Amino acid sequence: MLIALNKPMNRLSQFTDEGRWQGLSGLDLPKGVYAAGRLDRDSEGLLLLTDDGRLQARITSARVEKSYLALVEGRISAGALAQLRIGVELKDGPTRPAGAEAIDPPALWERDPPVRVRKTVPDSWLRLDLREGRNRQVRRMCAAVGFPCLRLVRWRIGNVLVDGLEPGQWREVDPADLGLSGPGGKRAGPRPTRR
Repeated sequence: MLIALNKPMNRLSQFTDEGRWQGLSGLDLPKGVYAAGRLDRDSEGLLLLTDDGRLQARITSARVEKSYLALVEGRISAGALAQLRIGVELKDGPTRPAGAEAIDPPALWERDPPVRVRKTVPDSWLRLDLREGRNRQVRRMCAAVGFPCLRLVRWRIGNVLVDGLEPGQWREVDPADLGLSGPGGKRAGPRPTRR
């Protein structure tokens, strides 16, 4: 079984609550599934859950491309996008090259709590496509090129999109929808719609 969940903001990627933060229990998920990877508490979007340990390992491998939509503070520059594409130096070493593109604001659900808007500071959206998954990597990459992340949404894992799911909603998906072909996993899939 493979479940695509739109993890809400301020929820943990585990079933048990921790302190004041809620886990995934209470979202009426099937019994016996566990997260294949994680999203930070303050990140939103696609989280895959499965009851298949082998599939879980394949999803979390660096072979499966994941796309993130990031709202950053400031007008993203061509130079910053170029740096993200070739890789940036983080405290735990350089990142792999990534897909990085400025995009129009995507049609997303309302965030709770909403992003704090500062009228004197512009913001912009970008899409990052990664094949690695370090702790808070997208946020650290954006900060490293001078554009702090204000909102982060995982949009895609392999060929599975979060599109159509409201926060807290989930649907069962066919593992073949991931687009994995053999042990290497082949990248493909639609891009977020520009609006």
